[in-house]
Amino acid sequence: MASADLRDELLCSICLSTYTDPVMLRCGHNFCRVCIDRVLDTQDGSGVYSCPDCRERFQERPALMRNIALRNIMENFLITPPTQTETGICCTYCVDSPVPAVRSCLHCEASLCEKHLRAHSNSPEHVLSDPSTSLEKRKCSVHKKILEYYCTEDTACICVSCSLAREHREHRVEMLDDASEKKKKKMRNVLQKLIKKREDTEERARSLEEQRSKAQKKAAGEAKRVTALCTDIRRRVDDLEKKVLSEISRQEKEESLSLSALIHQLEIKKDELSRKMRHIEELCNMTDPLTVLGYFHTCVERYPLHCEPDTGDLCDPEEEGGDEDTGGHDKQLHDGDDLDVAVISHTLHTLCEVITDIRSGIYVEGPADILLDVNTAANSLLISDDLKTATWTREKQKRPETAERFKYNQVMSRNGFTSGRHYWDVEGSRSGNWMVGMCYPSMDRRGQHSYIGHNNKSWSLWRYNNQYSAMHDRKVIRLPDEISSDRFRICLDYEAGQLSLYELCDPIRHLHTFTATFSEPLHALLCVHHCSLKILGGKAGFTRCDIANAESLGSRNL
Repeated sequence: MASADLRDELLCSICLSTYTDPVMLRCGHNFCRVCIDRVLDTQDGSGVYSCPDCRERFQERPALMRNIALRNIMENFLITPPTQTETGICCTYCVDSPVPAVRSCLHCEASLCEKHLRAHSNSPEHVLSDPSTSLEKRKCSVHKKILEYYCTEDTACICVSCSLAREHREHRVEMLDDASEKKKKKMRNVLQKLIKKREDTEERARSLEEQRSKAQKKAAGEAKRVTALCTDIRRRVDDLEKKVLSEISRQEKEESLSLSALIHQLEIKKDELSRKMRHIEELCNMTDPLTVLGYFHTCVERYPLHCEPDTGDLCDPEEEGGDEDTGGHDKQLHDGDDLDVAVISHTLHTLCEVITDIRSGIYVEGPADILLDVNTAANSLLISDDLKTATWTREKQKRPETAERFKYNQVMSRNGFTSGRHYWDVEGSRSGNWMVGMCYPSMDRRGQHSYIGHNNKSWSLWRYNNQYSAMHDRKVIRLPDEISSDRFRICLDYEAGQLSLYELCDPIRHLHTFTATFSEPLHALLCVHHCSLKILGGKAGFTRCDIANAESLGSRNL
């Protein structure tokens, strides 16, 4: 009761909760600082302040004095654990007022306070436990004795009489505490397994979250790349449209000027013919033969018409083939009926290539992540820690001689390609000799023709004595002498059966393209002598238009 009364005294009259940062007015009443500030704020408009409890008035806003003593009481009150009375388990024998119980007797089925516990019997049958309200559950329902044993076969808690009864006489029984500890041990093992499974589940969830984040980033990158590609396509189409329309307009102007000139010439000819007709009609209307015959010769001199031989008679111009210019006019008019469609056809063909890029160029793989396989590296090569650079060395490495290791100055990549379109870049040395390209994993590693390009299972770009060549199956194709860059790109289109070599200059230049029907995975292969080769990165993907443009530039350069 005293504890309940104390709690009531520690309640703020405004919020009806225990004090938080208690402050006191001049009248002596205490409130939470936040609560009384809110009340005084509402009283600012009236100009008169009053205490919410006693209604004492203040002409000015009262100063709030912190109640340190009450604050200390609150802190101690809040950290004091709840009493047993608050749990509802009180002493069975304290009937005048509730007194918290400290122990319960299973034999007596009663809860005891400190006072009655001291007077309680200490005999063995009086088993004491933590305070409990369900003491009857701790006794056997048949014999009304305390449950002390556990039958492992029936998985039941029994008393001493039950253990001697026929039902449990030959069963294995254990003390209740021992059986409980064994069950707890098993449950702890299960708990550890569950904790491990939960940790694995959380780890998997984190991994999936990372994968989802990567997928989102990749999707965003692909969307950005597609947007850029479509923007470039729209720009190309707009340029092509302007080019075609400009060409059509130019041809139309040329044809219009040509036809205007022809029309002007025909108008002049028509006027001449009209004058001839009028003069001849006048002669035909004359009745005097002397006058007609006299004007006839003048008419012939003025108008050079054709005359029949010997007779001097005029001939019909239509019968003599007409005007000499008529055929020329007809020819020019016929030629002007059609536009020159060569440029238009070429432009539309370019547009078809752009559409092809739309269909097949969007989902191009990015630059391949090529890593060198040390297990294949010859003992005359040093491989960098990042597995990107191969360097020739005079000091032989002490790697074990295995069937997959090359004998002569070569190293193959770990990963191979069995489909798709990929590319990777390499930086060569300005000195020494080297070869770079791709090969099948079944390529000979130690024989006479085990160098890249010297067999039908490998394709290479070869630098030898400052001269560059393309080689496959010992067939050498010399490349131009004016190669100035030391960086090159190898592009693979597996399904198309194309392996292309490019010089990474400005602009990129196509050097050579091998064509084949690939039947095995293709691995990158490096061969160096007195120099080094380094694998680089590249731009994110290439399209057929990139290859076509590079090949077009390369063909002109070659």
